[in-house]
Amino acid sequence: MKVRILYHDHCFDGAASAAFFSRFAEGKFYPRAEFEYTGLAHKASQLFEPELFDGDVNAIVDFKYSTDPRLTWWFDHHQSAFLTPEDAAHYHQDKSGQKMYDPTFRSCTKYIATIARERFGYDAPDLAELVKWADIVDGAQYANAKDAVDLVAPAMRLTLVIEGAKGSDTVQKIIRMMRHKTLEEIASDPEVLKIYEPLYKRHLSSIDIIRRKAQCDDGVVFFDLVGDDLEGYNKFIPYYLYPQSTYTVSVSTSSFRTKVSVGSNPWVKEPLKYNLASICERYGGGGHPKVGAISFEIGAIEPARKAASEILAELRS
Repeated sequence: MKVRILYHDHCFDGAASAAFFSRFAEGKFYPRAEFEYTGLAHKASQLFEPELFDGDVNAIVDFKYSTDPRLTWWFDHHQSAFLTPEDAAHYHQDKSGQKMYDPTFRSCTKYIATIARERFGYDAPDLAELVKWADIVDGAQYANAKDAVDLVAPAMRLTLVIEGAKGSDTVQKIIRMMRHKTLEEIASDPEVLKIYEPLYKRHLSSIDIIRRKAQCDDGVVFFDLVGDDLEGYNKFIPYYLYPQSTYTVSVSTSSFRTKVSVGSNPWVKEPLKYNLASICERYGGGGHPKVGAISFEIGAIEPARKAASEILAELRS
């Protein structure tokens, strides 16, 4: 039997969700199954090609819902979990008891662990550290911006590798290690260290680039990374550089999309005025109330900049 797990690629919570779900599925339902992983990315075009669902059992974790009849399991915690109202209606009509959604959870990993324990009587005490750190990383539960940028903890070093590694092979190796190894053991693995070291140098360089490019006005940081060959960056850098800021808007490019990122300062004391997922949904994006993004096609730089400008004006108003 083959179990295909589709997960949010280049995301610590996505990787941890895939690792925990596969342990749960193996321990409770499919003891001799072969587990295969496929990373999914938010992009402007179709998210679910039909050939993705090639398992005897197919699961999606930490990613949008699919109405494909071959989907067996689904777990998500994003406000923007449904591409269309019809998808939401399809989910609400599901009677399988194997498709779960709760946007009140900070991390999908914690959600899967909670459902596995409370509804199915499954627990994995050796993965408690993984669940804890997925909740810290995806929920931005760091003590301060310096801790989030310094990358001292093994989970933070792994986050850099997961977010920055080219392709999905490295992430899937880490997922397989997450099933049974501690985060320190994984972060110290020679193959992982070999990837981490140049990414850490680039991380330090990205701090300088953002410091040079960013402007902070009316509590909102903005920077445009188009042309800087910086595919992804630590989203806490703006609050490390501008601790007085409340929001961040940025434009960047990658190998598969042009992206507008919208975030909020986890350490700001005043209640947030805006739901960032709702703002991003207007442009076809989404996320969480405190952090969101919009994906445009490769090369669609001007539409992305226009959206960023509009969002920037709204947040600064």
